[in-house]
Amino acid sequence: MGKITNFAFHPNDWRDDTLITKEIKALFCDIVGANNYDDTKVGRLVYSYDATPKYQAMPEAVIAPKNAAEVSAIIKICNNYKIPIVPRGSGTNLCAGTCPTEGGIVLLFKHMNSILEIDEENLTVTVEPGVITLDMIAAVEKKGLFYPPDPSSMKISTIGGNINENSGGLRGLKYGVTRDYVMSLEIVLPNGDIIQTGGKLAKDVAGYDLTRLFVGSEGTLGIITKATLKLIPMPEAKKTMLALYQDLEAAARSVSKIIANKIIPTTLEFLDQPTLKVVEDFAQIGLPTDVKAVLLIEQDGPLEIVEQDMKKIADICTAEKAISVQLAQSAEEAENLRTARRSALSALARLKPTTILEDATVPRSEIAKMVAAINEIAKKYSLDICTFGHAGDGNLHPTCTTDVRNQEEIERVEQAFAEIFQKAVELGGTITGEHGVGMMKAPYLHLKLGEAGINAMKAMKQAFDPNNIMNPGKIFAKDTRKRVVVAK
Repeated sequence: MGKITNFAFHPNDWRDDTLITKEIKALFCDIVGANNYDDTKVGRLVYSYDATPKYQAMPEAVIAPKNAAEVSAIIKICNNYKIPIVPRGSGTNLCAGTCPTEGGIVLLFKHMNSILEIDEENLTVTVEPGVITLDMIAAVEKKGLFYPPDPSSMKISTIGGNINENSGGLRGLKYGVTRDYVMSLEIVLPNGDIIQTGGKLAKDVAGYDLTRLFVGSEGTLGIITKATLKLIPMPEAKKTMLALYQDLEAAARSVSKIIANKIIPTTLEFLDQPTLKVVEDFAQIGLPTDVKAVLLIEQDGPLEIVEQDMKKIADICTAEKAISVQLAQSAEEAENLRTARRSALSALARLKPTTILEDATVPRSEIAKMVAAINEIAKKYSLDICTFGHAGDGNLHPTCTTDVRNQEEIERVEQAFAEIFQKAVELGGTITGEHGVGMMKAPYLHLKLGEAGINAMKAMKQAFDPNNIMNPGKIFAKDTRKRVVVAK
């Protein structure tokens, strides 16, 4: 992860210089009203950080627009005066993507939080960016419809944040990630123009696919003010299984064998023993803690197919030396298992003051090698690193509990994660599967894309945002001389 010494501050270390003069403040207040413009110390402090450890910087103001027209007017002023803009949902991201490291304004979508339409004929839902993910999921499920992306933060994360980070979740193996469900976007460009991409269409090849370009762009190209998302019918049935292993490689082989047998489970999650112990202490639901690893497996669909698939999966796990394969006996037990997996980060966060969760991703056939490498690296640097994640798509979450006040240990953490990212790329993987680049991964982006790839992305950024006002400092390392280089 990148060091942030230049961005750290103390609460009483306020800026004397400002990009927002009294005259510019008056312009903003004319647009949104004085009650939706906050430049108090307390108000700014609340939005000076997100869920990412170690990153904090003060914005000059927090502005809450009510519609796309107000967003456009705000952006025109920012573009004219070169004031940075950071769009923000609930701040649950783990890459420092919403930390206002260049000052400027934080754009808050607390007023733009409506579900505008559930279209049962076209199987779509249209929402504003501030809608809470789980609220939208609950609303469409009342209509018998299903929105699959389910990030662990869905109880508090917003759809706008999910789109900007291209969030995944436990159901990503079978159903894909946020990008696979975004059909149309309303976007305010850095010059204030409002454009509409895509539509409620099964086919559309009219020009460049701007919709997919903006998904996962982390607010660096424009501001999303409305989204139309694809829905599917609610699955008829669902079953949940827990497979226990005393051998990490056996668990990894089971994952590969399940997929190789042309079975795509809804969920195929991995937790190692250190994570199991912490989660059970937190959740108290009777998880086994005397095994090296567990696979949490779910399948949904027509009941006959679900039962058939789960039997095949159980046979595969048993053949691959699972010491126990247990089906959840009730919906409540199944929900407890899912909740326990989703609570892994919260459980680990109880151990030490600082929890750093990453998401190195490898081909699923390389999971065993990646987990072994993570354990070796943790031992090398004398660190506690627990590993869990989405085994079915190779997306692992090595998580280190530490203390940001212990600078010597933090330096070891940084060295360890640098090696973890390097190993993931060596195994044909990537430095981030679903958490985004932000500032955390910017020093490592060259490991995945190379200089030519980064330059191509910079050219797109420059074309859309020549004044670099859209979430500046994210994705691209500010000083290429400080990029992390791992010795081989």
